[in-house]
Amino acid sequence: MKIISIVGARPQFIKAAALSQELTKYHTEIILHTGQHYDDELSQIFFDDLEIPKPKYNLGVGSGPHGAQTGKMLVEIEKVLVKEMPDMVLVYGDTNSTLAGALAAAKLHLNIAHVEAGLRSFDRNMPEEINRILADHVSKILLCPTVTAVRNLKIEGITQGVHDVGDVMYDLLLKNLKISRSSTILTDLDLEPRSYLLATVHRPENTDNKKNLQNIVNAFTKSREKIIFPAHFRTVKYLKKFGLYGKLTRSKNVTVLKPIGYLDFLNLMANSSKILTDSGGIQKESYILKVPCITLRENTEWVETVNETWNVLVGARVGKITDAIRNFQPKKPTKRLFGDGKARIKIRKILRKKI
Repeated sequence: MKIISIVGARPQFIKAAALSQELTKYHTEIILHTGQHYDDELSQIFFDDLEIPKPKYNLGVGSGPHGAQTGKMLVEIEKVLVKEMPDMVLVYGDTNSTLAGALAAAKLHLNIAHVEAGLRSFDRNMPEEINRILADHVSKILLCPTVTAVRNLKIEGITQGVHDVGDVMYDLLLKNLKISRSSTILTDLDLEPRSYLLATVHRPENTDNKKNLQNIVNAFTKSREKIIFPAHFRTVKYLKKFGLYGKLTRSKNVTVLKPIGYLDFLNLMANSSKILTDSGGIQKESYILKVPCITLRENTEWVETVNETWNVLVGARVGKITDAIRNFQPKKPTKRLFGDGKARIKIRKILRKKI
């Protein structure tokens, strides 16, 4: 069976890494990289770290407004699909690459499998929410990471082709956690385990909103806790635009880094005392690693992590962020929410049966 896997952003590289080696044992996989994340620090470093096969196609679309970026992807993905005519198109998560890949395949009446189907934040102001809903509704096979995701699809009337397989990012984390301990990142940054917080900020609701970004920066500097902050290039752009970059880099407690690779980042996550983030995947990874998570959003698609008390939603409010930094602690032991670490095997078997 010929499968085209469409990727474009960091979380998709991670999911593809977990699944690609399994798929290529039995199928022909072609990787199509849209170029949504195009800098080496956001793209090539993940392919190198995770030994992902080189993409056969790299569209080089780059950044831009949502409509323009998605439109360019749609045009170029369609050309590749017409040329290759795969048996299955695999899309991951909820980015513009996901939406463009799913729509292009649907228009050509190709089979679509959506990895990480069924997630819902119930906030349609988030571009990711629109992307994941539309991808789910045109997919033939919906590969859900949790029971909650299956339930969300059922509420929307989607019951055919739905499978609770667990989370492929959990597969990859289990595989690479031990390997990540050989990373020198802690030594390089002169860090002791549990002596720092790890932060990531990249969502437009925070980066593009001056008040929100200002509040987050103020909370970080006001906390006086050591914070390691690998900053997305887009985030740095807005920090500079709003005159906040200098405040961060001059602060005694915040260390701003360029984006780093998966293994270094995994090592930082595993050894942090808490994680501050607006990422979806990192909320889940912090739960798996048993690190309390402070989410800089008003809602989340990973509601299980909040219900199990390992994640707290604080938005971009200074008081709530600083209070959580000082006082937030989980109240329950962790559970096995994201499967058994064999999602990749289950997905491979499902895809083999469906075609």
